Amino acid sequence: MSANGVDLQKRRFLTLALTATSAVGAGFASVPFISAMAPSARTKALGAPVEIDISKLEPGQLVRVKWRGKPVWVVKRSPEMLARLNEVEEYLADPDSDMSIQPEECKNSYRSLRPEIYLAVGICTHLGCSPSYRPDIQPEDLGDDWLGGFFCPCHGSKFDMAGRIYASMPAPTNLEIPPHYYINDDRILVGESAEENS
Repeated sequence: MSANGVDLQKRRFLTLALTATSAVGAGFASVPFISAMAPSARTKALGAPVEIDISKLEPGQLVRVKWRGKPVWVVKRSPEMLARLNEVEEYLADPDSDMSIQPEECKNSYRSLRPEIYLAVGICTHLGCSPSYRPDIQPEDLGDDWLGGFFCPCHGSKFDMAGRIYASMPAPTNLEIPPHYYINDDRILVGESAEENS
């Protein structure tokens, strides 16, 4: 107790208690404001990575999944499909995918992490239509050099089995390849690269 009758220990205790209570109260008051800035569950789900099981995928088969509201195709290419990729390069607008969107590790003639598995966003790069999967077209069917792949019926854009656009087509670039990586031999995660996950 001080000379003027004030209990200094009691005053210190009350000051500390009031300060601590104010800090806790301010923290609770700020929670609604901070949580309002976080993305909603729906927003998180729209951008969330998607896992795809490819264990039962047969050669030539295409499966579709949805990622960020877009169709994503996964095709298991047969040896014949892979052989055709080299045959059509002279007819392509961007055979080396220099002007296209894909992960750096997919910038190869297969446009994939593994030659036999092709994964792409199933939206034409012209006006956003969804091309159809036409793997078995022969030149004699159409009278040109297209050996099958993906065909956009809206304006006639033709892509090969690596999603590469043929020259003189309305689509300006090859089909987009989203970031993805193999979790194991049978599962792919679309929406993240291996570097982002490590």
